[in-house]
Amino acid sequence: MIIRSLLLRHGRRALPKPPTPSPVRTCRRSLTTAGASDVEATYQNPHADQHYIESAAGGTKSQAVHSLESRSSPPTIALEDDQIARDWHFFHHQKKHTEHIGSAVQKHYRPHEQVSNPPWPRDITLELLMASQAHIGHSTSLWNPSNAKYIFGVRGEHDPIHIISLDVTAAHLRRACKVVKGVTERGGLILFVGSREGQARIVVRAAELAQGCHLFSKWIPGSITNGQQILGKCRKKVVNEYDQEVTGFDDQLVQKAALKPDLVVCLNPLENYVLLHECGLNNIPTIGIVDTDANPTWVTYPIPANDDSLRSVQLIAGVLGRAGQEGQSARLEKAKRRIVDYRQDHGLSPPSKESEETRTKREKEQSLLAGADAFDVSEAAVYADADADEPERTDVTAEQVVNMERLAQMGSVDPGLLSEQLGLAAEQADVPYEVDAPLGQQRQQRQDEGAAKQVNPFQRPTEDAEQTSAWQGKGAESGRKE
Repeated sequence: MIIRSLLLRHGRRALPKPPTPSPVRTCRRSLTTAGASDVEATYQNPHADQHYIESAAGGTKSQAVHSLESRSSPPTIALEDDQIARDWHFFHHQKKHTEHIGSAVQKHYRPHEQVSNPPWPRDITLELLMASQAHIGHSTSLWNPSNAKYIFGVRGEHDPIHIISLDVTAAHLRRACKVVKGVTERGGLILFVGSREGQARIVVRAAELAQGCHLFSKWIPGSITNGQQILGKCRKKVVNEYDQEVTGFDDQLVQKAALKPDLVVCLNPLENYVLLHECGLNNIPTIGIVDTDANPTWVTYPIPANDDSLRSVQLIAGVLGRAGQEGQSARLEKAKRRIVDYRQDHGLSPPSKESEETRTKREKEQSLLAGADAFDVSEAAVYADADADEPERTDVTAEQVVNMERLAQMGSVDPGLLSEQLGLAAEQADVPYEVDAPLGQQRQQRQDEGAAKQVNPFQRPTEDAEQTSAWQGKGAESGRKE
C-alpha cells in the first residue's frame, strides 16, 4: 500500500508538467532578435512527408498518397527516433540564415609570418608587444639595478619576476628604427648579430631586408680591431649610388682593409660582450635587446625587452629590418632623381685615363708573355749534323717570334735577350732568320740548301755499301749450309 500511494502521488505531480523543450527549440526562442521567426517560417521539415506515409502504412499505396495530398494538419504522433534527424536539418538551416550575424573573426596568429612578413615600424603597438611576450623579465634576484627605470613592477609571490614597461619598450624601439633608417638612407652598412639557438633565420631575414650583413655564429675576436689580418682575404668592391659595381679600383683595394660596419644590431648582448667592446673602441654605435639581467650601458641604443623569447626577438629584429628597408628605398628614390645627400670617403682616388691605358697595356703584355712562356727554349729539340757542320736550328714557330718582337718593340723585353732566347745571336747566326729575310732571299736560300743536299741516285754511300755486302755474304753462307 505504501508503495502504491507513493507511485500515485509522484505520478499525479508528473502528469501536469509540460514536456521539456528540446535544445533546438530553446535556441530558436533565444534568436528572436536575430530574425528567428523568419527562419522558422522558411523552414520545411524534409521528414514530414515520410511521417504521413508511415501513418497510412496500414492501407494501400493509393490511400497513402491520398492521405499525403489531403493532409490539413500535422500528425499528432511523431516518431522519437527521427527527432535527432529533424534537429540536425534545422541546425544547418538555421546556420545558413544566421551565419552573417555576429562579430567578424580576425586573422589568427601564425608564428612563421613574423619572419617571412614582419611588421613595419608604424605597426608597433602595446598589444603586439604584449602578445610577443616582450614584457616578461627575469627573476628579481637576477636583476641589474641599472634597469630600474625600465621595470614596471613585480609579478608572483613564490618566484617573483620583473615586468618590463611596454611604454618604454615601444618608445625605445621607435627610436632604434629611426636610427636604422637614417643609417641606411645615407648608404651605411648594418651588421645584425644573433648567436643564440633559433635566431639564425631571424638574423638572416633582417639583414636581407636592410641589405646589410649578418652573423649567427660565434664572433671572432679582433674582426674589427684587427680586421686586416682576419678579413684581409675577403673580396672588396666599389659600388655607386645605384648599388652597381664600379671597376678600376683593383690596385687601390689591395692595400685597403676590410670595411667596418656603420651600425651593429646585437640581439643577445650578454654573449657578445667582446663585439660590443670592439665597437666601443672604434666608435661604432650599437643597438641591443636589454633584459632585466643585462647592463644597458653596454649598447648605445638599448631596447628593454625579453631576449629569451623567440617571438619577442622576431618582432624586434623584423621591425628593425623593415626600418632598414625603408631607408634603402628612400636612398634609391633620391638616386633616381640624381640627389645624393651623403658622402663616403674611403681614401680612394677616381681612376684616370692614364691608369686605364696602363692597365690595358699590362693586360696585353701579360697575354703576350703567357704565349711566350708556353714555348720553353730549354725543352726544344735541337738537331745538328756534326759531319756537315750545319748551324744549329731550333723548332720556333712564326707566331712565337711575332709575340717576342712585339714585346721588344714595346720595351718589355731586351732585344739582346730576345736573340738569346731564340738562339739567333748575331755572332752565331750565318743566315738571317726566315721571317725577317726578304721573299727573294728566302727562295734563293732554299735553292742553295736543296743543291747542297742533292745526292747521285746511282751512287750509294760507303757505309750503306758495306752493310749491303755484309748482308749478301751472310745470305750466301746460309745457302751453302742448307
